[in-house]
Amino acid sequence: MSGSTHTVTNQAPPLVGYDVFTSDRALTEAVERHLAPELLAEARDELALLGRASGSEQVREWGELANAFPPRLRTHDRYGVRIDEVRFHPAWHRLLGRSVSAGLTDAWGRPGGHVRRAAGFVVASQPEAGHGCPVSMTHAAVPALRVEPELAAVWEPAATSHVYEKALGTVAEKPGVLLGMAMTEKQGGSDVRTNRTEARPLAADGEYVLTGHKWFCSAPMSDAFLVLAQAPAGLTCFLVPRVLADGSRNPFALQRLKDKLGNRSNASAEVEFDGTTWARRVGEEGRGIHTIMGMVAATRLDCALGSAALMRQAVAQAVHHCAYREAFGGVLVEKPLMRNVLADLALESEAATVLGMRLAAAYDAVDADGGDAERERALLRIAVPAAKYWVTKRCTPMVAEALECLGGNGYVEESGMPRLLRESPLNSVWEGSGNVQALDVVRALRTGPEALDAFLREVGAARGADHRLDRAIRGLLVELADLEGIEARARRLVERMALVLQGSLLVRWAPPEVADAFCAGRLGGDGGAAFGTLPHTLDLRALVERARVAV
Repeated sequence: MSGSTHTVTNQAPPLVGYDVFTSDRALTEAVERHLAPELLAEARDELALLGRASGSEQVREWGELANAFPPRLRTHDRYGVRIDEVRFHPAWHRLLGRSVSAGLTDAWGRPGGHVRRAAGFVVASQPEAGHGCPVSMTHAAVPALRVEPELAAVWEPAATSHVYEKALGTVAEKPGVLLGMAMTEKQGGSDVRTNRTEARPLAADGEYVLTGHKWFCSAPMSDAFLVLAQAPAGLTCFLVPRVLADGSRNPFALQRLKDKLGNRSNASAEVEFDGTTWARRVGEEGRGIHTIMGMVAATRLDCALGSAALMRQAVAQAVHHCAYREAFGGVLVEKPLMRNVLADLALESEAATVLGMRLAAAYDAVDADGGDAERERALLRIAVPAAKYWVTKRCTPMVAEALECLGGNGYVEESGMPRLLRESPLNSVWEGSGNVQALDVVRALRTGPEALDAFLREVGAARGADHRLDRAIRGLLVELADLEGIEARARRLVERMALVLQGSLLVRWAPPEVADAFCAGRLGGDGGAAFGTLPHTLDLRALVERARVAV
């Protein structure tokens, strides 16, 4: 066959060999905005190093391999001894080691630690999102551990270490550990108060043995897990190590790994506790939900950040493809309708990034315990579930539209877009689905004025700058004044709160063309239900150029 029939033309080159951090203007501006000047140079260097690795061909290949060869459960060794281990492709360990060494489990108590770590999480999640689960769990476990200072003294230094060690061992002998979570059960799901796993006290204070099951155990290869179980005084939080202090294995039976829609590189398991599984109580008996909520809140923010990472990667791929692909007499990116689609996608991505980074900055303010710590803590109470609800909900339609920008090329596995699409619903489901988040916002509204006051102060900082935002704030105030029947309309209320919050942040901090487009398309009623329906009079070219990766 003649070779001329196989001449390849009009194809976009792969989007590799670029700095994922410095090419993301919304993210770099957020880091500059929220970090103290004396921290900026070091943070930029760290994030650029991570960004260059994340955009490299090698790390992209690791992501492909980790998903093409998913984890396998090995219940017994060759002699029939129960070991309950999960085996991963070497690429998984390389990805995880890269993120741990970049400090993505080390934020608490580090100056600017949450902003630096959140930006790194967005960067590292773009070539491969699945390994972000153990990274997120380990980072988020610190607040729960601190409820028990003796436990924190042992486990926190290992959890925040920049050293990754894959082999199981005692916390005393490992240079770094990973922490997971096991809360949900078959009969309850998100309703963890219905958990039936039993915790029986032992003679030693704070020590128990567990009997029961967990329907979802996140990151089952971890060194220890925070677990909820019913103690004599009620639902209680426990730390369950995989290896006991004497070096023996804690009974922790992995029954099977979940066969998930996406997130293929990461393991999720069903686990059984046989009545001899040793656990250490964390916090008071009967206060399990209160104890573990610090971990849950931090992982919820990571869900929003993880979705922002998927969005950013999707729009980067879409703009890159359309900048090279020609159709109907010209380059796609110059076609008015395609430009509208790309601008709309870029707008959604930037709004998600700006919101996630603002909340990371709130965590830093709380950690620093300054004069605004209480207000920032109250803001997190209401804004984290609102952000988790809205950003994760927007991720799937946004990624699907970005895939469509590549046409048939985007539907092929080699493009990487199908993996992004399969990953996109995950963050909306994990750590409490949409209804749980919406009801948590309602709970914050009902339990005290502090959270609502902090939210209104935040959005009020932009009042007077855009009439569409002002009108949206007034409408939201009217809706918040009447809490009758709020549960049935909680989703709509939380959606409006999230949009107003995003709008206020963009009006304050984003370039005028970005803020103008958001207020027109999201708050002013000038946008449609699908992406690509922004008013044509906006500066859409500027939005697309801002989102484009230069390679």
